[in-house]
Amino acid sequence: MMRTPLVAGNWKMNGSQESIKALLSAISSGSTNLSGVDIAVCPPAIYIPVVAQILAKSHIAYGGQNVCEKEKGAFTGEIATSMLLDFSCKYVIIGHSERRSIYNESDSLVAEKFVAAKQAGLIPILCVGETLDEREQNITEKVVARQLDAVTAVDNLDNAVIAYEPVWAIGTGKTASPEQAQEVHAFIRQHLTQSNADIAQKVQILYGGSVKGSNAQELFAKEDIDGGLIGGASLDAEDFLRICQAAV
Repeated sequence: MMRTPLVAGNWKMNGSQESIKALLSAISSGSTNLSGVDIAVCPPAIYIPVVAQILAKSHIAYGGQNVCEKEKGAFTGEIATSMLLDFSCKYVIIGHSERRSIYNESDSLVAEKFVAAKQAGLIPILCVGETLDEREQNITEKVVARQLDAVTAVDNLDNAVIAYEPVWAIGTGKTASPEQAQEVHAFIRQHLTQSNADIAQKVQILYGGSVKGSNAQELFAKEDIDGGLIGGASLDAEDFLRICQAAV
């Protein structure tokens, strides 16, 4: 089955109005003739209105980096799905390893956020992946299965995206080899087949772990890698465009 690749930039806590305008201008003009790849950016929430304005007539989609599982109420500092939709967000990242490790988001909370996003009509980008310690214990598949099962127990992965991000390869400059990445991507697809074979074949599974213009082609050539969730390289228009081109 042909799956359209997706390259999504996770800007994390970076950017200013000025830098965002320059970055998006370069990405927009540089990707005008790129077809066969979906492109998205996920800015810090405060800059979503700026991004929405710049990309109003663009082929580039955008989304949030996180969302609250509650619809509204006394949740200081949180952002609801309706607020993301108010600015026409298409995607939202759910359960990024930094949310799990730094802010102690549990598998069950991630599942609640996933359900809230899906029910609102957003496309969740569900992040799963193991730490270096877990990889060294050879429990990568067990960890990833647990993270997936927490979500599939309450919802299916139709109209969702999965991002496999080995935690040890995020922001470290280390990258899983294309073979290591493909092995886990294939496991994810095979694991999902047990609950729904059709969705397992359709779902985009992105690789997120120090993807750069220099290694994207080799990673994206693998059968089960359908693009990337890009961190640092998404802040550099030239590098991000090279990654997008590698996905075509």
